[in-house]
Amino acid sequence: MSENNDNSNKNGENQNFKDDKISIEKKSIEKTPDHKSSEYIDIVLSRKGAKVVDSETLVKEAQKRIWSALKQGYEYNPSTDESEKFLRDLVSSRVNMIVLYVDLVGSTDITLSLPEEKVAIIISSFAQEMAEVIRQHDGYVLKFVGDAVIGYFIAEALPLLAADNAVNSAKTMVTLVEKGLNPILNQYDYPELKIKIGMDFGKNIIVRYGSDKEKSHVDILGPAMNIASKIQYVAEPNQILIGEDVYTRIHPSIQKSFEKVVWTKTKWKYHDRETGKLYPVYAYIG
Repeated sequence: MSENNDNSNKNGENQNFKDDKISIEKKSIEKTPDHKSSEYIDIVLSRKGAKVVDSETLVKEAQKRIWSALKQGYEYNPSTDESEKFLRDLVSSRVNMIVLYVDLVGSTDITLSLPEEKVAIIISSFAQEMAEVIRQHDGYVLKFVGDAVIGYFIAEALPLLAADNAVNSAKTMVTLVEKGLNPILNQYDYPELKIKIGMDFGKNIIVRYGSDKEKSHVDILGPAMNIASKIQYVAEPNQILIGEDVYTRIHPSIQKSFEKVVWTKTKWKYHDRETGKLYPVYAYIG
């Protein structure tokens, strides 16, 4: 069979998979009483089939933006992320999601060793690049908090796919920092960047702080938000840690790249509310 025919068959299989995935997701959402079905379907299904760019391409594109930012004061375009609309349409709803925290390590050293304008460029560029990785893996960017970025991946109808996307997003973030950002910073004799990533799965509540449906602040509250933050806090530089509820949902082939963390009594104290046992956390080992 010719190469063209092979590609045609693969494309057809991919399209059939996407169609089946959308059909399954739509049926599942329509059966979920906690959500405002029509708005939810419109938002979620509009994202399906989004292109996930390979890590090498992301690195090259990020380097172009970083070079431009350091040389010419390049400013990133306003985010086109759909998180704001998604959250506003589902205020007071409970949504299963995987929450991801990525935090910059050693930002204090950067602040003390570089001029203010360079610090601002590096921190903002880092945050925007991490946000782009989340979007490229079909996730949403919730917010920027200092030198950290919080993202989430909807896991209602297809939690296994969401878990794989979240983990692949985290792996790409580490690659982007190590192979994309740091080589450029090294040429300027700037401190290298390192990151810590933590994530967990759970049902979270979407909250609006105020009566104005268009302008009042919206946010996410729930165990996954809290635990993902705690997991990220105990991670080592350039380490990816995931809660067991994420680990059990990723593909078996990806599970092989993780190992259970053995904690000291003082470093990790979170206990599962249902079992009463120490909540298991897994580290990416490549």
